[in-house]
Amino acid sequence: MIKKIILAMLLIQGVLVSAVLKSVEVNGVSIPVIFEKSSTLPIVSLQLVFQKAGSIEDGEHAGLARFCANMLGEGSKKRGSLKFATMLENRAISLGASAGVETFNFELQLLKEQFGFGMEMLKELMGDPNFTEESFLKVKTQTLGYISSKKSDFDYVASLNLKKILFEGTPLSNPRVGDEKSINGLELKSVEDFYNSHIDLANLIVVIGGDLSFDEVENSLKTLLKDIKVGEKRELKRFEVRKEPKEMVVDRQTEQAYIYFGAPLHVEANSKELYKLRVAGFILGESGFGSRLMEEIRVKRGLAYSAYSRNHVNRSNSYFSGYLQTKLESQEEAKKIVIEEIKKFVKKGVTKEELKQAKKFLLGSEPLRNETLAQRLSRAFFDYYRGFELDYSKKQLEQIEKMSLEELNDFIKKHNEITNLSFSIVTNNN
Repeated sequence: MIKKIILAMLLIQGVLVSAVLKSVEVNGVSIPVIFEKSSTLPIVSLQLVFQKAGSIEDGEHAGLARFCANMLGEGSKKRGSLKFATMLENRAISLGASAGVETFNFELQLLKEQFGFGMEMLKELMGDPNFTEESFLKVKTQTLGYISSKKSDFDYVASLNLKKILFEGTPLSNPRVGDEKSINGLELKSVEDFYNSHIDLANLIVVIGGDLSFDEVENSLKTLLKDIKVGEKRELKRFEVRKEPKEMVVDRQTEQAYIYFGAPLHVEANSKELYKLRVAGFILGESGFGSRLMEEIRVKRGLAYSAYSRNHVNRSNSYFSGYLQTKLESQEEAKKIVIEEIKKFVKKGVTKEELKQAKKFLLGSEPLRNETLAQRLSRAFFDYYRGFELDYSKKQLEQIEKMSLEELNDFIKKHNEITNLSFSIVTNNN
């Protein structure tokens, strides 16, 4: 019940306060801290983000980073899984770890009055994780069960195969959860080695906000992090998408065809033209009803319940992708329309009315994307992580508002690479 109250508090915040960039020095390392003081509610939100420590670092064991994060869900070695979880639950504290593609994160959310205790529990978890054979076998069984269940999730299969096509021969082609072979071949030592080599001060970014002063933040972080090793800065490698289109078709007992498509996208995470990409992506396939793909595939032809596309821009990779489901007999027609519409989009660009409606939605809905402390901290982090100032998102809106139709269409025409579409399809050929 208390956790539900905290969640409700996070959702009803309405005072917009900007985050600021600070730093804390621990063991000779200056650690960047993205901080927002918010006294609207008596809560605190903390993230420890370790760079180049996600699935991109799995090495020969696909799924290793995520497996490691799941093992941290087993609490500390001192208390064990049940006692550790119970102590948090009794105080309505949310504490966990997660692994993305590029980063490995610890997340803590709690009431301000529990901040001291929560930081003690986080320190215990980081310093004494429950890396035992018992916990290892438990997480291994759970992971293998999850992988097995995904074999009948055809959206997952098609999406996974698209990544294999686009990023063939790179770490990004591997499933983040791993596969049966990689997980079965995993040993506890591999998890311990991954953790010990990736949790360090040199690659850490702290994101924190709530009802506390920066002096409180600084003192608590110095105590929390003083025993973490310094390490060395890791450089994030960039991986490019295959240039030549390729198709992979998987035959399954299904009544629908699952069509996933993707292509290169030559836009980097710190590009000054991200605002143009945001508007172009919105018009082509990210806006749901009213988008080009939805209009042509569902509204005009009734070939699919939904059709979407999205631009992915990360520090390690950038690509364009989309998906739809259609009847088996409509598979080739739907695929043909996707190819035609994306080529048409690049060649002719957007209309004055499409740009007008995109601006209206993106500018008008902006307050909804900044309502909660968590939303604001997340946005500030990604601005910083991509190499921008913390208020870049605000500047991006100003750029969108001033953007002309000619400016947008010139940008779209420069990105003919998104027409080099690869397809991953799950269908029934019987």
